[in-house]
Amino acid sequence: MGTRKVNYTKRSIEKLPDDKPVVYKILTDTGNNNYTGTAKRGRVRERIAEHLNEIPGSTVVIEQFSRINEAEKKESNIIKRSQPKYNKAGK
Repeated sequence: MGTRKVNYTKRSIEKLPDDKPVVYKILTDTGNNNYTGTAKRGRVRERIAEHLNEIPGSTVVIEQFSRINEAEKKESNIIKRSQPKYNKAGK
């Protein structure tokens, strides 16, 4: 599936595709992963925008999947591997 990277601003987030489930990463300006999450089809933009005033970052990277359970599995692997600062421990 597709991968896309945009600035972490409301305006840029509105340009992201919303037609498939995604895993998204909020990255710092140096490329460190601050947060990893998933969003269901039709809720991608809304879900990422919810973090704008809570989690700092400069870019958002999304990876699309055909099913939400595939995205959730990938999310779990990313969190275990990179332990993002703003993800809750034990997720």
